[in-house]
Amino acid sequence: MTGRTRVGVLALQGDFREHAAVLAQLGAEVTLVRRPAELEAVDGLVLPGGESSVMDKLARAFDLADPLRSAIRDGLPVYGTCAGLIMLADHIVDGIAGQESLGGLDVTVRRNAFGSQLDSFETDLAIPVLGDPPVHAVFIRAPVVERAGTAVTALATLDDGRLVAVEQGNLLGTSFHPEVTGDTRFHAYFLDKVRMAL
Repeated sequence: MTGRTRVGVLALQGDFREHAAVLAQLGAEVTLVRRPAELEAVDGLVLPGGESSVMDKLARAFDLADPLRSAIRDGLPVYGTCAGLIMLADHIVDGIAGQESLGGLDVTVRRNAFGSQLDSFETDLAIPVLGDPPVHAVFIRAPVVERAGTAVTALATLDDGRLVAVEQGNLLGTSFHPEVTGDTRFHAYFLDKVRMAL
C-alpha cells in the first residue's frame, strides 16, 4: 500500500486531541471528523472518551449518526475508548433517557460502572494480543462490558473477571484510556486492522 493510513478521530467532544496525537506519532494521516464528508475520507475511525450521551446528541445534531452507523455496517474499522465503547455497543444498560448508540459491537455495556470521577483508578492488564509487558490501564468513569455475543473476542478482563477490552471483526473497544499513558500498542494494533481492511 502506498501513502499513509488515513484515520479519523470523532471530534465532537471528549479527548479527541490525545488520540490524534498518538495516531500521528505512529505515522497515520489524521483527520478530525465533525461532518459526513470528513468521515467519507478516512479508512478507519477512533471514537474517543468523553461523555457518551453528549456525543450521541452532537452526532445527531451534526447529521453524523446515520452516516456513522452506515460506515460501521459497511465494515469501517472503528476503535472506541470509554465513551467510544459505549457508542459502539448494541445495548446500553443505564443510558440517559433517549440515549442512542451507533451499535455494531454485539455487547451490552454499563456506563460509569465503577462509580464517579472520584472512583477512577489505574491497573496493569495482561493483554495477550499485545504481548508483554502488561498494559497500564487508566479507568476514568469507565464503562464495563456486561454481556458479549459469541462473535466477540475478549481481549482483557480485570482480576474480578469484568470484561474491559473486546474486538469483533473490524471493531475494537476498551473501557480504559490508552491515549493518556504513552503506551501506543492499542493504537498500533488498531492501525494494523485498518491496513488489513484496505
